[in-house]
Amino acid sequence: MQIILLQRVEKLGQMGDVVEVKNGYARNYLLPQKKALRASKANLEFFQNQKTHLEAENLKRRDEAQAVAKKMDNVSVTLIRQASETGHLYGSVRSMDIADMLKTNGYGVARNQVQLDAPIKTLGVHKARIVLHPEVSIYVGVVVARSEEEAVVEVAKAKSANANADAEPVAAEA
Repeated sequence: MQIILLQRVEKLGQMGDVVEVKNGYARNYLLPQKKALRASKANLEFFQNQKTHLEAENLKRRDEAQAVAKKMDNVSVTLIRQASETGHLYGSVRSMDIADMLKTNGYGVARNQVQLDAPIKTLGVHKARIVLHPEVSIYVGVVVARSEEEAVVEVAKAKSANANADAEPVAAEA
């Protein structure tokens, strides 16, 4: 099915692109989410008439997302979970858990905006990608620990590891 993208869709195209996608992807995701229109003559004309309005609206939403991204810069959340002696969690940390913790800290992030490469199943410091807009995303730190005291230790270990990683290239250049 050919569709017209109304906004940037990752791995598919930019706003205004006419692309070919599978029928199910269009019907079940892109069309209901208002991310695309069917590529008919009437819709092409409608899109051309509305293009400047849609671009201005998209620019406004992107600017708002960038402002939120600046506010959320260097944010990390701490999650307390039960774990075995080897550091494996009894369960996992999901995107919903991270979104809920960000909401309690005052950041309005929906569950579908949090993206994890894989479920978090171990103690330690991890990264989660927050997609605020199709063109704006940030990473937040996720500290998973058994207790608050252990969380402080994990953060200190991560900072010292980052400091050592930053110092090594400088020493290699000298």
